[in-house]
Amino acid sequence: MAKVFVVAEQREGRLKKSTFELIGASAAGGNETHVVLLGEGIAGLAAELGHYGATKVHVADNAGLKFYTSEAYSKVIVDLLNAEKPEAVLASHTPTGRDLMPRIAARLNVGLASDCTQLSFDGGKLKVRRPIYAGKATVEVEFLGSGPQIATVRANALGIPKPDTSKSAQTATLNVSLSDLKTKVTEVVKGSSARPDVTEAPIVVSGGRSLKNAENFKMLEELADVLGAAVGASRAAVDAGYRPHRDQVGQTGKVVSPTLYIACGISGAIQHLAGMRTSKTIVAINTDPEAPIFQVADYGVVGDLFTVVPVLKEEFKKLKEH
Repeated sequence: MAKVFVVAEQREGRLKKSTFELIGASAAGGNETHVVLLGEGIAGLAAELGHYGATKVHVADNAGLKFYTSEAYSKVIVDLLNAEKPEAVLASHTPTGRDLMPRIAARLNVGLASDCTQLSFDGGKLKVRRPIYAGKATVEVEFLGSGPQIATVRANALGIPKPDTSKSAQTATLNVSLSDLKTKVTEVVKGSSARPDVTEAPIVVSGGRSLKNAENFKMLEELADVLGAAVGASRAAVDAGYRPHRDQVGQTGKVVSPTLYIACGISGAIQHLAGMRTSKTIVAINTDPEAPIFQVADYGVVGDLFTVVPVLKEEFKKLKEH
């Protein structure tokens, strides 16, 4: 059994689902699972973490942690890790995790395995798998030397366990001092989109340059509304100004691993495949039967997306009604 720390991620008092995945994976391995929870006014979230298998929740509730900064968050977490000396530390491979965990690994002088899609525990040893060569292969990573083994895990890669409300976690309050910080976030300006983020959504509907303009993405939005899905885009569509960069799926955008990924008018350049090929089920719609996207698709439709997508929307509506 290992002592494993999970870095929880929350926004505006709501925990991200990827945090529950990490807790569940650690607890399923029989580990002593600790969770680090940082923010302001977030102490009430500790109980929910216990439902997913957390043994102990370390809460740092401080006004200086209201907004994420790598300087403040890494200081608190590194001090805690030095005191507790866990065998492993896990975080989600989100924009926050990609920014925070390399800084923590550097301060602890240990290695970091990023964007992992599988993990397992063998005693106190953590083994992970991560994609390489734009997702064409995976490599198993083992950690050498002393110090905590640190990994970031792709959202939706492990699955969320069923919560058990009879379980609870011990809570420990962290007293932190942030008076010597060199930076401070004073305001966060958010986009207006009310849709789920593509990295966390169980279903993603993505469009490529074949949609021809931004207005035609409304067709994908209508399909996404029926499915409760997020809307993504290829780099070509983003570069053409059809969608904002936050929706870009691919090597230079966001990496997703949803239960269902519907690619509409996306040819399947290697950079795009690197961002979505670990999706559980892939559906591709393209007029070109030789498009690379069909090589990774579970289901393929050779046809015009302007004809196929409206039909899909109506069929999904019928399924939901019945």
